[in-house]
Parts: sequence; structure tokens; C-alpha cells
Amino acid sequence: MTILDKIIADKYKEVSLKKSIVPMSFLERSALFGRETSSLSAALRASDTGIIAEFKRRSPSKAVINQSASMYDVASGYEKAGVCGMSVLTDGTYFGGSLDDVLLARASVQMPILRKEFIIDEYQIIEAKSYGADVILLIAAVLTREEIKTFSETAKSLGLDVLLEVHNLEELQKSIMPSLDMLGVNNRNLKTFEVSTDISKELSVHIPDDFVKVSESGISSVEAIKDLRPYGYQGFLIGENFMKTDNPGNSALEFIGELGLGC
Repeated sequence: MTILDKIIADKYKEVSLKKSIVPMSFLERSALFGRETSSLSAALRASDTGIIAEFKRRSPSKAVINQSASMYDVASGYEKAGVCGMSVLTDGTYFGGSLDDVLLARASVQMPILRKEFIIDEYQIIEAKSYGADVILLIAAVLTREEIKTFSETAKSLGLDVLLEVHNLEELQKSIMPSLDMLGVNNRNLKTFEVSTDISKELSVHIPDDFVKVSESGISSVEAIKDLRPYGYQGFLIGENFMKTDNPGNSALEFIGELGLGC
């Protein structure tokens, strides 16, 4: 069993428990559920930098990254730096996150917020909207084509943007459909955890121009972004590179300063 298999098995148990305690109808009565969302894909298309900055405390591959970071400080720092949007990990068991992190981020900033989660049930999409997220992540490696279609159409009906993450050509080919906004290529091999932007380059020619192309994981330098831009990438998800520092907002500011203008 891979780490991803274990995460998904635990996620089914977690979601089942939450559904038995907090009904979907309760989530739909949230004060934030009727909020008008902000489009991350539109922000990326209009941007000169395309940075999506992540809030991540830890991960299975890196253990502790930053356990002491304040969500308000990081989120407001990212926004002042000029990032296009913020990705917030909400898995608690493996990444040390929670939905409360999305809520705190929403209270701190106006920019688009992505709920980064292992989504395996429509319930989690309702959760994302009710806690103030603007975007959801779907991971092709753990979903069937029918699930991707159902989940992405549900998200679109709620006004949420959809970022679909793939790791190889097979996942990409099964996933392309009109209800997606962004196609993200994860540069991390899920089996070995090795990182290489070569996979982003290889898959770029197979991603239709209708979608915003996003490169994820292992982007730690301005040079990496400049290297990927000719392949049509408009979005770059950066987490650990900022979060491992004492001041992620300042790190993002310096990084974007090297790149040029922000969002």
C-alpha cells in the first residue's frame, strides 16, 4: 500500500464520520455559503507571475515544514507580496491542516483561496464553499472519470473554480472535460517522491489551451518558472520554498520581486 492509498483509505473513514455528525444542509446554511467567489483561473490568466502560494505545516515526505506559522501573518504577507491566490492544506492527519485554516485565511485576505484536499465525496465540496474557499483541487490519481465529472460539475454549480491535478499522460487523457478551469501537473512522483519539472514539460503539449496550465511541486527558483513559461504555464504552485522560512510572506515578496510584477 502506497502512502497515497493509505491517505485515501483514511479519508473515506474521516468523511463518513463527518457526514454522520454535520449534515450537508447545516453546511449550506453557513454565512459564507452564499458568498460570491473569486476566480483563480482568471487571476492567473491576467498575471505576470502566476504564483499560487501555499500554507503547509508538514507533509508525509518532508515531516515538519513550519508548525509555528500564523495563518493571519502568512496569508496577509502573501497578499501584500502580490500572489495570485493561496493554497491551504486541510488534511489533518498527514499535513497538519484543517478547514479552520481556510476560514482564517478567508477572514484575513480577499484573494482566491484553494482548498487543497483529497476530495473523494461531494460533501467536501460543500464544505469548501461553506468555509470560504474559491477553488477546489481534484486529484486524477484517486478518482474515476465519472467522479471527476460529477465533482467538477458540482463545484461549478457553486461558483467554485476547479484545479485538476495529474501526474502522467494517462491521468490527463482520462480527465480533460469542460467543467475544469485549470490543469495542474504535479512534478512529484507519487511512488518515489522524486521531483522533476520534466513531467510538466512533457505533458504541456497535451493540455488544450482552453485550460490554465499550472505546474506544482518542486518549484524553488525564479529560473524554474522562466524555464516553464515557454511551455504555456501560467500558474506555479509554491509551498515549501516559502513556508520553510521564518517569514513566508517576505520570501514570496522577494521571489516575486525577482520575477517582475505580481497579480
